[in-house]
Amino acid sequence: MLAAGPARSCGPTLRGVAGACAFCSIVAGELPAHVVLDDEVALGFLDVRPVFHGHVLVVPRDHVELLTDLTADRLGPYFERVQRVAAALPTALGAQGTFVAINNKVSQSVPHLHVHVVPRTKGDGLKGFFWPRTKYEDDGHMARVADQIREALSRPG
Repeated sequence: MLAAGPARSCGPTLRGVAGACAFCSIVAGELPAHVVLDDEVALGFLDVRPVFHGHVLVVPRDHVELLTDLTADRLGPYFERVQRVAAALPTALGAQGTFVAINNKVSQSVPHLHVHVVPRTKGDGLKGFFWPRTKYEDDGHMARVADQIREALSRPG
């Protein structure tokens, strides 16, 4: 597993509080994750309970609970990262497109803003908002999928 780099800014109310926010812990490098995108704005990593292999969560580095809490000046840069991941998944995984979703409070399993970017292929079985979950074969399989996505994200354009 690859860990994220040090946190650039996690809310002061959460800093140093064990277990307060799993995603802040991943951003801080305290919890392992298969990171596919890591920059000053956001961190993207594979969901450990993916809808399909390659399901990425994109989180802002700063602790923000809801989309409505993200300031206007940070909205564009954050969604530029989401857009990059959405463009990379079909290339990386041979998908035909992506499903991009945000749970805003209701059904939000971690109270830290995160966008789900899920690779999609026609006939993949995903219907409406019923999200069946799959499992990776093992950590090596998860690492290979993360490598594919990182490689696609590193390509220009």
